[in-house]
Amino acid sequence: MPPRWPRKPDRADPDYRRLDDRMNFAIHVALFLACNSGVWFVHNIKETDWSWIIGFTGIWGAILLGHLIYIVAIADYSKKSHG
Repeated sequence: MPPRWPRKPDRADPDYRRLDDRMNFAIHVALFLACNSGVWFVHNIKETDWSWIIGFTGIWGAILLGHLIYIVAIADYSKKSHG
């Protein structure tokens, strides 16, 4: 069942922005896990020589970590005006 918001969704609402950012992060994590597990699975099954696979996972993992740091420590969800 999808989450329900008790009032009209508005990016100016700090609570809505926080929830939206966390849901976007969850989608980012799901895409990371799906793509990387698929790439590593094919790599292991076919025993391919993909030298780029470690960099692919590492760079995307670093971006994912940066996304997490942003939503947890940097993003400002105060009630001040945005826009």
